[in-house]
Amino acid sequence: MKTIITAIDFSDASEGVLQNACKLATVYGTTLHIIHVIEPEPSYSAYGLTPEEFPAIHTFRDESQKRAEARLNHAVSEARQHVKDVRADLIIGSPLHAIIDYIKEHKADLVVIGTHGHGAIAALLIGSVAEGLVRKAICPTLVIPSL
Repeated sequence: MKTIITAIDFSDASEGVLQNACKLATVYGTTLHIIHVIEPEPSYSAYGLTPEEFPAIHTFRDESQKRAEARLNHAVSEARQHVKDVRADLIIGSPLHAIIDYIKEHKADLVVIGTHGHGAIAALLIGSVAEGLVRKAICPTLVIPSL
């Protein structure tokens, strides 16, 4: 085992996910990749509008990205207390597809992800990144439940 990837969303579940990923990376002496996916800005073209007509959306996007970078850097600092080789990436895209692409690109041996436990109805209506990863995974996927 050489590469473990953990995807965190900065929810309450993220702390447990990161702790477990760090433990595994320490035991196996692997590289740990910590990633966070930001969903892309919505398209207003379907409504005949442009993002320039909503200047606040650029401010919101930039601020969201800065906050995500700061939280990701904090997670990396925490992980480096336990794991020698920690890398991080902030990705813009659809969470499930972006994570799968990252897994393929970095030839992950294991993915560690959390679940919020919203239940079957929520998963059916809005989907679940964790469920999608388990179904479409090209490597073992460890799902850490939210407590």
